[in-house]
Amino acid sequence: MDVVNELILQAVASPWLYLLMLTLAIVDGFFPPVPSETVLVAAAAVTVSAGGPNLILLATVAAAGALIGDNLAYAIGHSVGTRRWAWMRRPRMAATFTWARTALDRSGAPLIIGARYIPVGRVAVNMSAGALGFGWRRFLPLSAIAAVTWAAYSTGLGLVAGHWLADQPLLSALAGILLALVIGVAIDRVAAIRRRRHARGTASPRELHDVIAHRITSPLGPGADGTAG
Repeated sequence: MDVVNELILQAVASPWLYLLMLTLAIVDGFFPPVPSETVLVAAAAVTVSAGGPNLILLATVAAAGALIGDNLAYAIGHSVGTRRWAWMRRPRMAATFTWARTALDRSGAPLIIGARYIPVGRVAVNMSAGALGFGWRRFLPLSAIAAVTWAAYSTGLGLVAGHWLADQPLLSALAGILLALVIGVAIDRVAAIRRRRHARGTASPRELHDVIAHRITSPLGPGADGTAG
């Protein structure tokens, strides 16, 4: 355990950590399997429990990388669309792109900011924004807000884990990563439920109420349009 802790401390103290963070955050913007959140969360947790990098600088670097990555995803969507490559046509990604297109039409700003917290979702939303002609001048400031809040959130998770497991670099890093994964999975599940409801065309209670009220108050009455009512 002492050897592992020492290796972790050496890793987070390395000046190369900033370059690694920048690279991972950029690639993560258009390739979701790259774990940029875990690096930022783990580094923050270790810094609190045993010392490490300048967290303000590290979070700034992460935010800059996320901003670049998200705008690269936008550029890819603008250039090639959302069906050019095979991974884009996989069922989950295809459903996510369909959901993103519809949601962008209704609430583009909160979607772009909120999707930054969902690895697959942010790629789909940002590529869809580019493919659908969502204005880049409008997209850029929204993606900047998303990148800054995401970096602050990830750093905050690491700080919580680091304070919780003080003087335990390995355990604090693992706890921070686990916490980030749990929250990420929960957010992803909620988004998936919403996508499935959209795909099934499920109406909300309010929508059902409006339809029923319209049919009851219609002068022609139910079934007057030739249907069974």
